[in-house]
Amino acid sequence: MKNCKVIGVDLAKNSFYLFGLNHQGKPIGRKKFSRTQFLTFFSQQMPAVVAMEACASAHHWGREIRKLGHDVQLLPPQHVKGYLRGQKNDYNDAQAIAEASFHGAIRQVSIKNLAQQDEQSFLQMRRHLSTERTRLINHIRGLMAEYGVVLPIGSQVLRQMLPHVLENTEEGLTDYFKQLLRRQQVRLISLDEELAWYDEQLKHAVKQDETCQRLMTLPGFGPVVSYAVKAWMGEGKQYKRGRDASAALGLVPRQFSTGGREVLLGITKRGDKNLRSLVIHGARAVVSRAKTKTDRLSLWINHLVLTRGFNKATVALANKLVRIAWVLIARGETYRTSSSDRLQVTS
Repeated sequence: MKNCKVIGVDLAKNSFYLFGLNHQGKPIGRKKFSRTQFLTFFSQQMPAVVAMEACASAHHWGREIRKLGHDVQLLPPQHVKGYLRGQKNDYNDAQAIAEASFHGAIRQVSIKNLAQQDEQSFLQMRRHLSTERTRLINHIRGLMAEYGVVLPIGSQVLRQMLPHVLENTEEGLTDYFKQLLRRQQVRLISLDEELAWYDEQLKHAVKQDETCQRLMTLPGFGPVVSYAVKAWMGEGKQYKRGRDASAALGLVPRQFSTGGREVLLGITKRGDKNLRSLVIHGARAVVSRAKTKTDRLSLWINHLVLTRGFNKATVALANKLVRIAWVLIARGETYRTSSSDRLQVTS
């Protein structure tokens, strides 16, 4: 595959399919490589644009191929889909990726470094533990309700009352069911301890990170949201402006316009849904407490609540916060509230 301008790569676990385009965008060859042959091929290839979908293992391969002198592009899979012609197979997928890169109209996904991947792995593990703990608590509640034992709402209530339920002989629970509950109690305690370790690590990491410290000055940005936004956005250089960042997170209106008639619908919900949920929950806390405040941001929020409703005001604030977060990350600036109640972003 000589004289390639663009090489499209369809990634897999053990088999890799490549499709090459020349400087005129014409196909000049295709190849299949095993995992052991993959990097060897690129080490012998003249520098070219290597395009891949931003999927599993793409960031790893992107870093490795970039070390060999190639220009690596990661493209969102949902946008590459429109370039696929004919039936779906590995070579056609590789060709679609190459043509999407050659066309140059798709915004690239920045390649994450190892530190960013560590941060995202940490957040995913913590979220998995939290979800597992919530599922276990609901599971225990449901089993106890089948025996006529219904506890008040709240996870802390369950932790406090579960030992009393196990010791109480008047609840009508069998010894065998109590034995099962004790095993679930041990598992719940283990999950609490594991999640506490992650929370402690998160607090330490945020204290040591200057970017997270600046992000935490934003309303609704606590340690979890700040750490997650920083891990997702990286250096922020992949976006030209704050609106691009909020659009990548799916916080801008979905458009359905035709014939000169513009129609704006709900938000697009693109990008990382877990991060979007965190930012919106943080914004919701700010909106719910803005009623008694008179600063510029709170007045803007209260006006939106009156004219658009609570939920739309929450999403609008989340959009604004992501835009400001991009300024703090990409430009290294500081967020503060001046004495005249004007919200400012300063160097």
